[in-house]
Amino acid sequence: MLPYLVAAIIVVGLPTFYVAVRYREYRKFLAGAFFVSSGMQFYFYLADLPVPLIWTNAVQSPQLSLTRGTIHFVLFAVCLYFGWFSGRPRAAANA
Repeated sequence: MLPYLVAAIIVVGLPTFYVAVRYREYRKFLAGAFFVSSGMQFYFYLADLPVPLIWTNAVQSPQLSLTRGTIHFVLFAVCLYFGWFSGRPRAAANA
């Protein structure tokens, strides 16, 4: 299973990271996606719901949901800052 996960990180993760660094609008999108994902993971933890993983017999424990929710919230905060609040200063309007 580990080689498949590493391959998925390389195939999906690296292009996503490249696009996120290069395009501000994509970071804005990722902020929203991480916000929703972190909320769902925290809900799964608080409701004590084990989540079955698709196409496997494995089940994600509520404790793992808490860990994933925390990581996704941190990624939300990073994408929110770099997508909305940082960057080039706006030009002052000439009055």
